[in-house]
Amino acid sequence: MKKIMSAAMAAAMAMSLAACGGSASSSAAPAASGASADSITIGLLAPLSGDAAVYGQAVRNGAMLYINEINAKGGINGKQINVIEYDEKGDATEAVTAFTKMVDEGITGLIGDVTTTPTEAVVAESQDYNMPMITASATAEAVTYDAESDTLYANAFRACFIDPFQGTKMADYAFNKMGAKTAAVIYQTGNDYSEGLNANFVEEFEKLGGKVVDSEGYAKGDVDFNAQLTNINASGADIVFCPNYYEDNGKIVKQARAIGIEAPFVGGDGWGGVCDYATAEELEGSIFCSGYAGGSNPEWEAAYKEAYGEAFPNMFSPLGYDAAMTMCIGLQAAEDAGLEAGSDEYKQAVIDGMKNATVNGVTGEFTFDEHNNPTKQTAILTIHDGAEQLVEMY
Repeated sequence: MKKIMSAAMAAAMAMSLAACGGSASSSAAPAASGASADSITIGLLAPLSGDAAVYGQAVRNGAMLYINEINAKGGINGKQINVIEYDEKGDATEAVTAFTKMVDEGITGLIGDVTTTPTEAVVAESQDYNMPMITASATAEAVTYDAESDTLYANAFRACFIDPFQGTKMADYAFNKMGAKTAAVIYQTGNDYSEGLNANFVEEFEKLGGKVVDSEGYAKGDVDFNAQLTNINASGADIVFCPNYYEDNGKIVKQARAIGIEAPFVGGDGWGGVCDYATAEELEGSIFCSGYAGGSNPEWEAAYKEAYGEAFPNMFSPLGYDAAMTMCIGLQAAEDAGLEAGSDEYKQAVIDGMKNATVNGVTGEFTFDEHNNPTKQTAILTIHDGAEQLVEMY
């Protein structure tokens, strides 16, 4: 693992980060070919404002931590990595618009997007360019592989595990480790992430012998969940599966406790950051899976704090770091082959380099399977005394 950054590296990072403010930025003027004699241009796409900004900022900071580290050590074969950033505000249309602008500005690879729906939209657009891209955190299976048409999006990779894995894993954990025999679920309808986790949880939980005694949906933007929670309370479920994002989860748990639901809540990686949205008492005993366990890599955590002046906020920062590491492995392969940056051959070499990589990341060592998903363990976390704590790797 990389050493904690020197003062010179921190200074270099600060200069680069200062250059990356606003909705679109770069550390140097991009070259039309994707590189110049001394730089390689890539894109970084994330929701840096809006409802998903806590994820986007974390991914962005983690990715830039790695990129600035590489640049401070001389770059890739002497070339600095130039980053063009866009804030897509959590909107799929804005994400596609930003991506096409990045292509026009000469990117030869993309780190992003962050959440599922915008990422799927960008993946679809990226096919015409065979653009190498890696998402730190978009978990829907269809980001890299369309099961209905048996289509692999060979240019798209991810550093996180996928929705079927999360839903199945948490069903197994709830049934076999928590001893739950009945479950209720509350999920956001129309949200690919939430619906994906929910469908796989229900299928696996019932396959194991459990019973889903109540299923409740809600719409994006809802803030009152009392009707759904009243039904869940009446069901007497052993656990409540809540496969949503942190802000909704916090509101749901708060309202659930207020009407007397005592069952533990179980969820996926969208729970990261939930402690800011409900009290320690309300969240106590909640269980969810994560791509990273705090405290498992103190050296990296110290480097993050040195760079940004605060502790890493959630698992999205280490996943962003690992996504950038993976992209740089691909860029290294293309540079070593002596190819012209931005050319079709160069982009394919980046893709091949990522596909064949063994990544020794902060979230663990991983390789990629046939659908460009990482093969790795997951951390099971609980909330105790208002803080996320590792239960076990599972």
